[in-house]
Amino acid sequence: MAKTAFVFSGQGAQYPGMGKELYDCSPAAKKVFDMAESIRPGTLKQCFEGTKEELSVTINTQPCVFITDLAAAEAVKEKGIEPDFTAGFSLGEIAAIAFSGMLSYEDAFRLVCRRAELMDTAAKENPGAMAAVMKITPEQTEDICSQFKKAYPVNYNSPAQTVVAASEEEIDELCEKVKAAKGKAKVLAVSGAFHSPFMDSAAEGMAQYLEGVELKTPVIPVYANCTAEPYEGDYKKLVSQQINHPVRWQKSVENMISAGAERFIEVGVGKTLTGLIKKINADVSAVNIENKEGLDALE
Repeated sequence: MAKTAFVFSGQGAQYPGMGKELYDCSPAAKKVFDMAESIRPGTLKQCFEGTKEELSVTINTQPCVFITDLAAAEAVKEKGIEPDFTAGFSLGEIAAIAFSGMLSYEDAFRLVCRRAELMDTAAKENPGAMAAVMKITPEQTEDICSQFKKAYPVNYNSPAQTVVAASEEEIDELCEKVKAAKGKAKVLAVSGAFHSPFMDSAAEGMAQYLEGVELKTPVIPVYANCTAEPYEGDYKKLVSQQINHPVRWQKSVENMISAGAERFIEVGVGKTLTGLIKKINADVSAVNIENKEGLDALE
């Protein structure tokens, strides 16, 4: 029997007005947004009315994207559709573990707010840059990164796209080497070098924060960014290490497909993951749900 996976979008997909239609058309989504507003007043205003600049600040981006992701998932569930598997890209993984029952939504939202603070501080104390590398293989990208002191492949997105993190001093030269290898490189407008050793202090801070948090066994399998396998073993280690380790997105999607996933529903902001999934395997169904039109089209 065909199985369904919910995939939760990550930081970088945010835009002004995100989630407003979900709030207006879905009681389940509204409940999630109102919960966030009670914990962090101003969250709704940022999601629905915030400027692009305001939403690009990490301490705002992460809570707003996270809650829009969860609201979208609850709106889809409200229509009677539930997943067999879940996964989230970077920040989206926290939404996935919450939806899968590992954390209450309230505790997960507080965790995301702390995660954002830790990553924002790490980015300011240890600045770096990121670039999307396309048209060459992940192995070629790894080889180019190995030629620099502080350069790392950090997002294995699809067969032809790998995102790298590097020092601000090295990023331009790295991009030139990519072009010399017949690839394409685009420096990303991000505030830090995420999923790399530049984030070590944030990962350590998250490990400390998690000492006071209980993570339950997931009701729905969650595929972890670090391993591309369902969560097992030390849950807290997976959540903290995710901050300074690569996102193995392509492998996660491939493993869900191997486990029977034929339909992927991207819940939350944008359609980045939908596009990546289609590049990973064109034979599976992939749609994104972020507004009323998407919800109404679901069957």
